[in-house]
Formats: sequence, structure tokens, C-alpha cells
Amino acid sequence: MARVKTEKFPVQWVEINRQAFFHNVQEFKNRLGQAGLLAVIKANAYGHGLLEIAGLAAESGIDWFGVHSLEEGLRLRQQGFNQKILILGYLPLSGAEEAVRAELRSTVYNLETLKALAAAARKQKKPALVHLKIETGTNRQGIAPNKLGGFLNLLKKTPEVVLEGVSSHFANIEDTTDDYYPRYQLENFKQAVNYLESNGFKVPLRHMSCSAAAILFPETYFNLARVGIGLYGLWPSKETLVSCRLRGQSPLRLKPVLSWRARVAQIKTVPRGAYIGYGCTYRTTRPTRLAIVPVGYYDGYDRGLSNSAYVLVKGKRAQVRGRVCMDFIMVDITDIPGVKLEDPVTLIGAEGREKITADQLASLAGTINYEMVTRINPLIPRFIV
Repeated sequence: MARVKTEKFPVQWVEINRQAFFHNVQEFKNRLGQAGLLAVIKANAYGHGLLEIAGLAAESGIDWFGVHSLEEGLRLRQQGFNQKILILGYLPLSGAEEAVRAELRSTVYNLETLKALAAAARKQKKPALVHLKIETGTNRQGIAPNKLGGFLNLLKKTPEVVLEGVSSHFANIEDTTDDYYPRYQLENFKQAVNYLESNGFKVPLRHMSCSAAAILFPETYFNLARVGIGLYGLWPSKETLVSCRLRGQSPLRLKPVLSWRARVAQIKTVPRGAYIGYGCTYRTTRPTRLAIVPVGYYDGYDRGLSNSAYVLVKGKRAQVRGRVCMDFIMVDITDIPGVKLEDPVTLIGAEGREKITADQLASLAGTINYEMVTRINPLIPRFIV
């Protein structure tokens, strides 16, 4: 904390650690060897800040970005990012022209999307680059293998649409130490690729790896791996770490990139027996000194953390008392002397010898670390430190 001049920051902010991000990128590059690395920066870069992380990723030499939407891709283009950008989510048919104009790659799993991209490519007089997504067992987005023929027939008739890649996504690689289902999906993917090639289509790029697969399964690397949560220094799950050790592999030394902090907005003393917050869910058992912190569930601080989480003030734990409000939490600083108005409060991150991780908060809220960081309000300013 001493290195960060918090007096220049607003009432709450997110710090992005440059060196931690670079370190994580190198950890994955070392793991992947010759395979390329696609940085997944969708959902506001998992809450870390789309533009901030895109800048760091570009600085680290990453030339592939994965975004969820056309809007995210266009925003990157407008900010001058020239990397290869793949839209991983749904491209609306009305957005095909903009995608082709901006040279965004599209993940395709509907014939209607192929037709819209073909029309846009003819109009723009430039190719539409597509990645077919194969359904291998997740049953989310994807083309069922027995439907691939229709896509190939259309691709043969529309040379303006260029098949640049083929992808799929694992359903159960993070939540288990059992390899059965990932290997089942991997085999389905290989069969689909073989089908494409046997029908005269070259597949320049094949990608199926997520962070967990990139850590555990070298056979899933092919020539491009999509890495998201791991780049931000968070393990996909405890099971991934356990699987890594069971395999005799060296766990990656990931460093969390994000810290979330705020300021004390008010200090007050309430008597013994006083109720705190909505619903009167907490009642003091002694005269209690409270710090009011301007962070709430609107900001992404989960309401499930009511009466269970703690924050760090002056390097010490301060328990959340009462329910998390829309814009505020109340924390007990009775045993922390010297707290002043506008002192910094750590919600996620380290302070002194103490730290609060996204995994800890996720456990208390009954969710996963992905959600804890991704839901941090995009309006909260991000600072690279």
C-alpha cells in the first residue's frame, strides 16, 4: 500500500498490478511452448478493465484477443488496438457488416450468421474471417457434428468467407479431477476436425484450451490456447490445482492482478444493543466503533457477504456488520485504533501481513472467483500500479 498514492484516488478504485500480469503471461507462455496464446478479455477483462488489460496484453506481446461481443471488439478497434480479435459470443446478424469492416473474427454456429457475413464481405469487398464452434458436449454454443455438412456446403459457395479456425469448449475440466469427460470432448473435437479436412478444408487454427486445460492437458493446446482467469492470477478451481499435483506437474506460480479498495466515508460509535443495517440482522454486544464504507452490491460486493466477510483497515481485519447495502457496508473497527475519515479500506488484496482473496470471498458468498471479480462495477476506475 505504501507505494500507491491513495490520496489521488476516488472513494473506491481497482488497482491492476502490471508486474503480476506480465508474470502470469510468462507462466502460461512457458507452459504452452510453441502454441499461441489468446488473451480472453471478455466481460471487462473479468472485471479487471477491458482497455487496461488490453494495453498490458499488447505490451506483453500477445497478438490475439478474445472478446464476448461486437461492442467490445469495436471499442478495442476505436482505441487503436490492431490485434487479431475473436468475438467468442453471439454476433447479431445486423452487426455482420461492422464486424467485417473492423476485421473482427467471428465465432460461428448458425447458418444465418454465415450468410450474413458472406453478404457483408461482398459489400465491404474484404474477407469475413470465421471460426466454427463445434458442439462436443457442453451443449451451449456449437454446431452438432452431424450438422457440419450444411456449413461446409455453404462455405464452398461463399469463398468470401474464410475458415480461419475451429474451436470448442470444455464442460467439466475445472470442477473435477476425473479426465473422462474432457477426453470424451477432445475426441469429439478431433473427429470434427478430421471431417473438415477430409472434405477439403484446411483448418489453420484449432483451439479448445481454457486456463485449466492449458495447465493440465498439453494435448489440448493444438496451435492456439484461450487463457482467461489464469492470466489474472486466479486458479480456475481448487480441483485444477489438485489435478496438477496429482499428475506430478509443477503448479503455475500465479499472482493475483487485482486489488479492490475504498475509503472510510464516516466513523461512528454506537452503543451496546444497537442494530446495524437493514433487517436488524446484527446487534452489537458492546459499544462499537463502525466505519461506513461506500461500497455495496451495486458495485459488485455480493450481498451474500453480509455479516460474514471482513475488510482490511490499517492492515487489520474489520468484520462486515449487518447486511450489504446497495451502496454501503458497515465494518467493525472497535479494535483498530487510529482509523480516520478517508483512510483506505481493502476489499480484495493485501495490506501488511493480511490479505483477502477473491477465492475467500467467493467461498463466503457461495460462488466462484470468476464471479467475484467479473461483477466489480465497470464504472469504478481502474489504475495500473
